[in-house]
Amino acid sequence: MAEVVSGYRERRSRLADAVVWTNTNITGTTALPVLPDGCMDLLWSDGRLLVAGPDTRAYPADGRVGTRWVGIRFAPGYAPALLGVPAHELRNRRVELAELWPAATARRFAEQVGAARDQPAALEAIALRRAYDTEPPDPVLRRIVGALDAGWSVAATAEAAGLGARVLHRRSLAAFGYGPKTLARILRLQRALAVARSGVPLADTAFRTGFADQAHLARDVRELAGMPLSELLARS
Repeated sequence: MAEVVSGYRERRSRLADAVVWTNTNITGTTALPVLPDGCMDLLWSDGRLLVAGPDTRAYPADGRVGTRWVGIRFAPGYAPALLGVPAHELRNRRVELAELWPAATARRFAEQVGAARDQPAALEAIALRRAYDTEPPDPVLRRIVGALDAGWSVAATAEAAGLGARVLHRRSLAAFGYGPKTLARILRLQRALAVARSGVPLADTAFRTGFADQAHLARDVRELAGMPLSELLARS
């Protein structure tokens, strides 16, 4: 059986805080799983439109050689308003868009993307039209993400957002798919990986990104990414 590697490309979307990407599996080394990042994606592949909900654990990559994926990755908190479904209902799930929107509409959009010469642009156009008819996300969501990504405590984040702890938790479930503590942990992991991949020693990486020590960083990577830190960095 052939091994696969991700032929991944991305660009910034015309949608605010979104990225348009393509991924085609080609022969090579085994592709990394999709790591939790707080985001949600609208996906097209093999004539189907799907939604990738927010993950709390690594999601296996598609191992079929030659399979092409086209996607739009929405920043944390953006997709639920666009899709019309609370994020927690899609946590750790990949669902057909037809389960969320009228089936005929989803099928027509999937056919449009499949027939397009520029499939990423066609998928982006669908999302843009939907965004035009949808109320934008509450600005407080951006403040919540910014505070947690800066390493603020949940209590400090709630105060900065002008929300009580219970309201913050409820709003976070609907917008991000999980509570603020989990979102903070996932954002911290992504910060740490970015720093480590730049060549910073792991002990310094842990200190800079809010972990108690290198062992704490290693535990979080194993729990959230499903593999040892050394293996993840070697394959990145």
